[in-house]
Amino acid sequence: MLFINNLIDKTKNFQFSRRINARNGHEFQTKTLKKLLKKAQFTEFGKFYGFDAILKSDNICKTFKEKIPSGDYMKILSWWERSRNGEPNITWPGKVDFFAVSSGTTDNSSKYIPITDQMLKAIQRGSIKQMMFIAKTDIPKDHIVKNWLMMGGSTDLDFNGIYHSGDLSGITTVKVPFMLRRIYKPDPIIKREKYWPNKIAKITREAVKWDVGGIAGVPAWIQLLFENILKHYKISNIHELWPNLEVYVHGGVSIKPYKKSIEKLIGRPIKYFETYLASEGFIAFQTHEDSSGMRLLFKNGIYFEFVPFNSENFDENGNIVENHECLTLLEVEQNTDYALLISTCAGAWRYLIGDVIRFTSLKNCEIEIVGRTKHFISLCGEHLSVENMNDALEKTSSELGVNLIEYTVSGIPHKDGFFAHQWYIGYDGGSLSADLVKTTLDNNIKILNDDYRVERTSALRDIFVELVPNHLFVEWIKQYAKLGAQSKFPRVLNEQKLESWKNFVKAHKSETSI
Repeated sequence: MLFINNLIDKTKNFQFSRRINARNGHEFQTKTLKKLLKKAQFTEFGKFYGFDAILKSDNICKTFKEKIPSGDYMKILSWWERSRNGEPNITWPGKVDFFAVSSGTTDNSSKYIPITDQMLKAIQRGSIKQMMFIAKTDIPKDHIVKNWLMMGGSTDLDFNGIYHSGDLSGITTVKVPFMLRRIYKPDPIIKREKYWPNKIAKITREAVKWDVGGIAGVPAWIQLLFENILKHYKISNIHELWPNLEVYVHGGVSIKPYKKSIEKLIGRPIKYFETYLASEGFIAFQTHEDSSGMRLLFKNGIYFEFVPFNSENFDENGNIVENHECLTLLEVEQNTDYALLISTCAGAWRYLIGDVIRFTSLKNCEIEIVGRTKHFISLCGEHLSVENMNDALEKTSSELGVNLIEYTVSGIPHKDGFFAHQWYIGYDGGSLSADLVKTTLDNNIKILNDDYRVERTSALRDIFVELVPNHLFVEWIKQYAKLGAQSKFPRVLNEQKLESWKNFVKAHKSETSI
């Protein structure tokens, strides 16, 4: 505890003197790329693509873009499979001992993302940096060094004789620095629990023993835990149990649909800090509560490139096309959507992570996540993003005075060759007209999205809304996907998953009568 107190004291007095902007951020990024290429030049991937020649180039960023192909998981899979078979020095020096299992919300199969020692150290550095920024707020120091509840995946990793695999949060928890283990909760036995309903039940029983000052986790699980605690201890809000709770570090999905519900479960305002920690690396975090977005981490083992997310670079299914445009940090514009390409100290090279981001501030290099390359609907040019969906549902909830959180959408054929959108929205509050939700939601999307408004007068003939109990979203994940710390119900369902979901809802027809 003495180490943590000293760190907080130094942080409170430390001035972050050099501001990050696009120009010096690009300088940092160029140095990062050189370090990555030098480190990996003698790997099988590095030799195949001539990293040594790229390092001799006068414009390393331009040559790197020209010589190394970009692509998604399937593009690099053959290289990573060699690492999973135990071969060393494939895309990064040494043998890969850990693979993070992605929840696979876009495709049906899970993805195995390599986690190297260098990446684990980079994630630790990113976490400490974010803690330092949190410490510079007006939160009392003695509250920051209280217990931190980490709603992460199981530390009971799978081992096949070659490598360990599991949730990234489970892997990183195993590697938490010794000096921080005393303040991290839950206890090791609970951290090993793989079945999430059991984990939440165990955390609830132990919660009374902890003095929690901060929490971290996906919003849906935090809300579920809080509801469980209030019911178990028969209290009206979380602050009755944890009076020193001051900070919530959230990520994974947008907090917008959940924030009002979470605020009803706590006794007084707390500070919210967003973090962008993906299976592929620690990408960005919010430095101040009033920041417009999250600051990119430029000196933390990741080199970034940006592909404008438009019809010239992506097809109608969200797949990147050949000869796509790709920009460096110096070339991006504010308030424009970009798909993110990353090259990392875990052996990802020009890897399409699948997220779509937008710069909210080039001055501070701050971004927000606005969706996924394959989590949008554009059947006829409506270009409906997850950001539009979140904002429209939040506005609808406010206007109707109800709590609408979970949802999923799919594009479906309509009569005479036209199209429609099918919405499934979680609701547990009693009587509510699906037609009223439909009308209000439709109007709000029209306000937010001009393309949608135009198409609703032509090819997009209708939208349909079905209200279902919220718990069905979790139950479907249990049955058809991998339930874990990063489990997320897909906001946009492809044809195969839509059929699975429809059959599931139909089988629970008696439960969905609202």
